[in-house]
Amino acid sequence: QVQLVESGGGVVQPGGSLRLSCAASGSISTIDFMGWYRQAPGKQRELVATISPGGTTNYADSVKGRFTISRDNAKNTVYLQMNSLKPEDTAVYYCQIRGYYWRNYRLDFDSWGQGTQVTVSS
Repeated sequence: QVQLVESGGGVVQPGGSLRLSCAASGSISTIDFMGWYRQAPGKQRELVATISPGGTTNYADSVKGRFTISRDNAKNTVYLQMNSLKPEDTAVYYCQIRGYYWRNYRLDFDSWGQGTQVTVSS
Protein backbone atom coordinates (compact mmCIF):
# COMPACT_ATOMS: atom_id res chain seq x y z
CA GLN A 1 0.00 0.00 0.00
CA VAL A 2 1.30 3.42 -0.93
CA GLN A 3 0.89 6.20 1.61
CA LEU A 4 1.40 9.91 1.07
CA VAL A 5 2.71 12.32 3.67
CA GLU A 6 2.14 16.03 3.17
CA SER A 7 3.97 18.88 4.84
CA GLY A 8 4.50 22.60 4.50
CA GLY A 9 1.17 24.23 5.24
CA GLY A 10 0.72 27.11 7.62
CA VAL A 11 -0.38 30.69 8.09
CA VAL A 12 1.06 33.40 5.88
CA GLN A 13 0.28 37.02 5.12
CA PRO A 14 -1.04 38.08 1.71
CA GLY A 15 1.83 38.26 -0.75
CA GLY A 16 3.78 35.63 1.12
CA SER A 17 5.02 32.22 0.03
CA LEU A 18 4.73 28.62 1.13
CA ARG A 19 6.08 25.36 -0.24
CA LEU A 20 4.11 22.16 0.10
CA SER A 21 5.64 18.70 -0.15
CA CYS A 22 4.04 15.32 -0.68
CA ALA A 23 6.14 12.17 -0.40
CA ALA A 24 4.99 8.69 -1.39
CA SER A 25 6.24 5.75 0.64
CA GLY A 26 6.61 2.16 -0.53
CA SER A 27 8.25 0.30 -3.40
CA ILE A 28 6.74 2.08 -6.36
CA SER A 29 7.49 0.96 -9.89
CA THR A 30 5.92 3.77 -11.85
CA ILE A 31 4.11 6.99 -11.06
CA ASP A 32 1.63 8.02 -13.76
CA PHE A 33 0.12 11.12 -12.20
CA MET A 34 0.91 13.72 -9.56
CA GLY A 35 -1.39 16.55 -8.67
CA TRP A 36 -2.46 19.06 -6.06
CA TYR A 37 -6.03 19.94 -5.16
CA ARG A 38 -7.58 22.26 -2.63
CA GLN A 39 -10.85 22.59 -0.81
CA ALA A 40 -12.04 25.78 0.83
CA PRO A 41 -14.80 25.78 3.45
CA GLY A 42 -18.19 25.32 1.83
CA LYS A 43 -16.70 24.70 -1.60
CA GLN A 44 -15.97 21.68 -3.72
CA ARG A 45 -12.47 20.30 -4.07
CA GLU A 46 -10.76 21.83 -7.09
CA LEU A 47 -7.73 20.92 -9.11
CA VAL A 48 -4.80 23.27 -8.59
CA ALA A 49 -1.94 21.80 -10.61
CA THR A 50 -0.72 18.60 -12.22
CA ILE A 51 2.59 17.32 -13.51
CA SER A 52 3.13 14.44 -15.91
CA PRO A 53 5.93 11.86 -15.73
CA GLY A 54 7.72 13.84 -18.42
CA GLY A 55 7.36 17.09 -16.52
CA THR A 56 4.48 18.70 -18.40
CA THR A 57 2.55 20.96 -16.05
CA ASN A 58 -0.98 22.30 -15.96
CA TYR A 59 -2.47 24.89 -13.64
CA ALA A 60 -5.84 26.25 -12.68
CA ASP A 61 -6.31 29.74 -14.10
CA SER A 62 -6.55 31.15 -10.60
CA VAL A 63 -2.98 30.14 -9.73
CA LYS A 64 -1.15 30.53 -13.05
CA GLY A 65 1.95 32.61 -12.70
CA ARG A 66 1.95 32.30 -8.91
CA PHE A 67 2.19 28.56 -8.18
CA THR A 68 4.75 26.09 -9.48
CA ILE A 69 4.43 22.32 -9.32
CA SER A 70 7.54 20.17 -9.52
CA ARG A 71 8.58 16.60 -8.81
CA ASP A 72 11.60 14.64 -7.64
CA ASN A 73 11.30 11.21 -9.22
CA ALA A 74 14.10 9.74 -7.14
CA LYS A 75 12.24 10.66 -3.96
CA ASN A 76 8.70 10.00 -5.27
CA THR A 77 7.86 13.49 -4.10
CA VAL A 78 5.79 16.29 -5.57
CA TYR A 79 6.06 19.92 -4.52
CA LEU A 80 3.89 22.99 -4.81
CA GLN A 81 5.64 26.33 -4.54
CA MET A 82 3.07 29.01 -3.82
CA ASN A 83 4.04 32.65 -4.24
CA SER A 84 2.07 35.88 -4.06
CA LEU A 85 -0.52 34.18 -1.93
CA LYS A 86 -3.97 35.70 -1.66
CA PRO A 87 -6.70 35.27 0.97
CA GLU A 88 -8.72 33.32 -1.59
CA ASP A 89 -5.96 30.69 -1.65
CA THR A 90 -6.96 29.72 1.88
CA ALA A 91 -7.95 26.04 1.83
CA VAL A 92 -6.92 22.54 2.76
CA TYR A 93 -4.49 21.31 0.12
CA TYR A 94 -4.36 17.66 -0.91
CA CYS A 95 -1.92 15.80 -3.07
CA GLN A 96 -2.81 12.84 -5.27
CA ILE A 97 -0.40 10.32 -6.74
CA ARG A 98 -1.34 7.44 -9.04
CA GLY A 99 0.82 4.65 -10.32
CA TYR A 100 1.58 0.98 -9.84
CA TYR A 101 3.98 -1.52 -8.27
CA TRP A 102 4.65 -5.24 -8.62
CA ARG A 103 3.92 -8.02 -6.13
CA ASN A 104 4.04 -11.07 -8.44
CA TYR A 105 1.51 -9.10 -10.46
CA ARG A 106 0.75 -5.46 -11.14
CA LEU A 107 -1.05 -3.52 -8.42
CA ASP A 108 -2.39 -0.07 -9.23
CA PHE A 109 -2.69 2.58 -6.58
CA ASP A 110 -4.48 5.90 -6.29
CA SER A 111 -3.43 7.59 -3.07
CA TRP A 112 -4.29 10.87 -1.41
CA GLY A 113 -2.44 12.86 1.18
CA GLN A 114 -3.97 13.69 4.53
CA GLY A 115 -4.39 17.35 3.65
CA THR A 116 -2.53 20.38 4.92
CA GLN A 117 -4.10 23.69 5.88
CA VAL A 118 -2.98 26.86 4.14
CA THR A 119 -4.30 30.09 5.60
CA VAL A 120 -3.60 33.45 4.00
CA SER A 121 -4.54 36.27 6.32
CA SER A 122 -3.26 39.58 7.55
